[in-house]
Amino acid sequence: MKVLLDTNIIIHREASTVVNEDIGVLFRWLDELKFDKCIHPVTVSEILKNKDSKAVHTFKAKMESYYLLKTVAPIGNEVQIISNQLDKNDNDKNDTKLLNEVYSSRVELLITEDKKMHKKALLLGIADKVFYIDAFIERAMAANPTLVDYKIQSVKKKLFGNININDDFFNSFKQDYIGFEKWYNGKADETAYICKEDTNITAFLYLKKEGLKEDYQNISPMFVPKQRLKVGTFKVTLNGFKIGERFMKIIFDNALRFKVDEIYVTIFGKTLEQQRLIRLIQDYGFVYHGEKMSASGKEQVYVRDFKPFFNQEDPKSSFPYINADNQAFLVPIYPEYHTELLPDSILNTESPEDYENNESYRNAISKVYICRSLERDISKGDIIIFYRTGGYYKSVVTTIGIVENSVFDIKTEDDFIKLCKSRTVFTNQELRQHWNFNRNNRPFIVNFLYAYSFPRRINLEKLIQMEVIKDSNSAPRGFYKISKNQFLSIVKETSSNENIIIN
Repeated sequence: MKVLLDTNIIIHREASTVVNEDIGVLFRWLDELKFDKCIHPVTVSEILKNKDSKAVHTFKAKMESYYLLKTVAPIGNEVQIISNQLDKNDNDKNDTKLLNEVYSSRVELLITEDKKMHKKALLLGIADKVFYIDAFIERAMAANPTLVDYKIQSVKKKLFGNININDDFFNSFKQDYIGFEKWYNGKADETAYICKEDTNITAFLYLKKEGLKEDYQNISPMFVPKQRLKVGTFKVTLNGFKIGERFMKIIFDNALRFKVDEIYVTIFGKTLEQQRLIRLIQDYGFVYHGEKMSASGKEQVYVRDFKPFFNQEDPKSSFPYINADNQAFLVPIYPEYHTELLPDSILNTESPEDYENNESYRNAISKVYICRSLERDISKGDIIIFYRTGGYYKSVVTTIGIVENSVFDIKTEDDFIKLCKSRTVFTNQELRQHWNFNRNNRPFIVNFLYAYSFPRRINLEKLIQMEVIKDSNSAPRGFYKISKNQFLSIVKETSSNENIIIN
């Protein structure tokens, strides 16, 4: 298989002064799968113009490790139309030339971190052939499970003093931040979130609550006084398990706990790894604010307004807030799938140790629910209350989800699997069984955001007493619509944080 690599990926791969763990993981997978690492002639031209002479020298020395496309496909008519609409400069036009190779079927896949290229791929109908690095690694791991032999522990809270600063994971911080080791050792008694792959750290998150008297003179434009949560240190190496999304949920959970008005993060944005994190936080509503000056240089500052609001067009950007005026549904989920899909909603009768190994569907905020419900009037922003089945006393409501979108008209089995992969508990074989269970009633999927776990659980008996459900024979078997007042009564009865509800 021929896989075309975007110019920036090659530049980052061959740069001698920047650590790029993500690129290393990508190239290991490309080598393991025996894919041809292809480069386009325009990539060669762009790299030879690069100001980093060491990168140019290294690239020249390693040219033979890439497959240089010997011919260039003529620009397709539709590609030219998109180019005329969106391309503003020579770099944009060169990017379009790379996309054209996929469009013309000269190569099977393209890997790029450029958001504009992904937008153009969507317009050209080739989005399924154009991948971000993390999406490609996810696909590779899902398609080749026998090649994945590492044992990954779930996210843990640890004191800085008990985390090995000499782990290779911290090399990039030591390189980017002057005095990092002194700063780190000064945090010995403070808490961070980490994730490990065997004994090696693969993800790290440090959060700091800041009050009205915090000094922000090194940030421009300078912050006005507010209650803030600072994402002090945030790094995730690629492993295909969506740890970045898991950490985003941790950030928002803590922001709710501390009742802050704003969340912010500072980041250099030099490496593809850092650029990937910027793309992730932007997906969840962070916007560029300005710059932070320090002895280590200029960092970009991104801010998320955390005052309660709901974006009907893009619920992810206002996550985890919920609009009580939208439709609300009770949705059943079997016990064997419940905590696999919704790990923060684990029951007291279950063992956390059973869910320590990471799975991408566990860590994802954006998940998939598969259904054959007769109720199909399900819209973006609607509320899902997950109902863990188990009978009169053991059935409980545990979780709130927010609908991102629903997909009803799924054409083929392969399309169904692609839509569900990595965000559902089912294997490919189980998904095929779901698809073929009743050919006259194919399943549809609902993409939802895993927003909130109820602090207190109420069972079927209590739901009947509250008149949310009529009787035990009326327990939900599909999407079971409830009223706004019924939804709000569940929120109150479960002792939930009512600040997340926009009413």
